[in-house]
Amino acid sequence: MPFDGIEPGEGEKRRGFTLVELMAAVAILLLLTSLALPVARMQVQRQKETDLRRSLRTMREAIDRYKDAADQGLIEVEADSFGYPPDLKTLVEGMEMKGKGVKLRLLRKIPVDPMTGEDRWGMRSMQDDPDSLSWGGGNVFDVYSRSRNEALDGTRYSEW
Repeated sequence: MPFDGIEPGEGEKRRGFTLVELMAAVAILLLLTSLALPVARMQVQRQKETDLRRSLRTMREAIDRYKDAADQGLIEVEADSFGYPPDLKTLVEGMEMKGKGVKLRLLRKIPVDPMTGEDRWGMRSMQDDPDSLSWGGGNVFDVYSRSRNEALDGTRYSEW
């Protein structure tokens, strides 16, 4: 029965929530939300880390396949490149295979770094130090994320 300014008679009760009940419900919702947000953020970060690992593995496998093709003499390479690609773009555009007239393409596209949102990666050449964060040029021996942020396991993404 709607409240029309007349007090309910005997046997009649008002229906609805009191202010205390509403405040308790809101407090419970706020508590649950504050617990769920960090879990959701961690899940998003975990997914980005999984995507980063997959992208790094894909590019490193393509670099290794390029090196194998160079070592087997299937493609023409520069003498001072140690058989590694000159850049990541070469893996996408492809290389002419000797005597076959076809291109060997090892990547469809350069993956996007999920941590930076760009398709620019840090690279190391064969001549660089293993933990160097600057590319000496000449060839691409390894790739890493350009993000300086820390992963859930406490390491930096650039160290992966």
